[in-house]
Amino acid sequence: MKSELERMEDATMEHLNSMRHTIAKSRDKLGNNLRKVQSEQARVSQISHAPHVMIKDIETQFEKATKLTRVDVAFLFVATALQCLRQYFFTMPKERVGDQEAASAIKSHEHSDRSHRLYNPDLEEIIVSPVPFDTAMGARQYGALSGFGALGHRGATPGHDPIAGLVFGTANIATSTLTNWRMESYHIYTGTIGNAKGAQDIFMRRADTNRVLSETFINKLVHQGIDGRIIVGVSVAKEIQHLRSDVYSKDSLPLPLISAINPVIAGELATRGLDMANALNTGKQLAYAIAIDTIIALIHGFFYQESDCISRSMYEARTRRILIYSNIIASGSNAVAAALAQCCAGSGGQIVDWGGYINTLRHIAFDTKKINEIKRDFLRNELYTRVVGEKYDFMEGK
Repeated sequence: MKSELERMEDATMEHLNSMRHTIAKSRDKLGNNLRKVQSEQARVSQISHAPHVMIKDIETQFEKATKLTRVDVAFLFVATALQCLRQYFFTMPKERVGDQEAASAIKSHEHSDRSHRLYNPDLEEIIVSPVPFDTAMGARQYGALSGFGALGHRGATPGHDPIAGLVFGTANIATSTLTNWRMESYHIYTGTIGNAKGAQDIFMRRADTNRVLSETFINKLVHQGIDGRIIVGVSVAKEIQHLRSDVYSKDSLPLPLISAINPVIAGELATRGLDMANALNTGKQLAYAIAIDTIIALIHGFFYQESDCISRSMYEARTRRILIYSNIIASGSNAVAAALAQCCAGSGGQIVDWGGYINTLRHIAFDTKKINEIKRDFLRNELYTRVVGEKYDFMEGK
């Protein structure tokens, strides 16, 4: 048996061996950490000495990831074709006709037959007579329609405003009066003037504008029962019908409420093409263009697959590029076609796709900004990964 001294020596040796192994492991671990630190130092040093190279490399990586594929190019061709078809088959401006021709469908069965009951024409009189604010006969002696700009009586009367007309035009029809933008009102009656053939609407005398409105919207609607409400309803319908007949005529209608601010400015805008007809055409073009873009974006989104090894936001950048390129191509072709039409036949303005141009500018402004935001986030992600050595998605926050 071992003596007490020998057992103590064995325990001491065992402890020393354990310490030696622990020190060896710590040394190896420290060596590995030092090598990692040296490697990391070398990597960061390399990055810090040429950051522009790394950034350029990341940008190249982004451009490669968001470059249009063959499927994307197919979407681009389809989107462009649809925009071009829209321009020439679905949103071509309606042909303008003369004022008389535009109103002939309505006025063919109308003739002035007013009984001169002040503020209270009967229903038959309202139906068979033209709208009272469409006359200019006898207006000169009152100066009722002068000084309102290039649109003449259409710029002078609220009844021809696409919005204000629903109030003032309706009231004028319901009371056989005419109101101008100075809020001066006049009774209109059936008569003849000068060498005019046949009876027609003529200015009779001044009327009270407040009473024109109160007789229509208080007396007839509230106090005259069903008969008064029918008169107001028919007046509204007749006002809408009249606006529709005028909007695509040669002189069209002023832009809504511009005349309320300054009728002269409204007339100047109209002579430069900024009238209600062109506003409606432009709105229709823009609405159809946006609808096509929405459909293309939705269908293209269905083709996204996670196996493509790019994020959803990167795929979105490709979608937005398709929309930008397709609209630029379609608008460019329309500009060329309009220029050629103008040179050859002098009718280039009839095919100008103003709504499409607005949509193209919208894409260039907002989609380009969004693509740059996606690119910025991608750059931040890659820089963090390369510098820190760990992945972090700033777009997802994880």
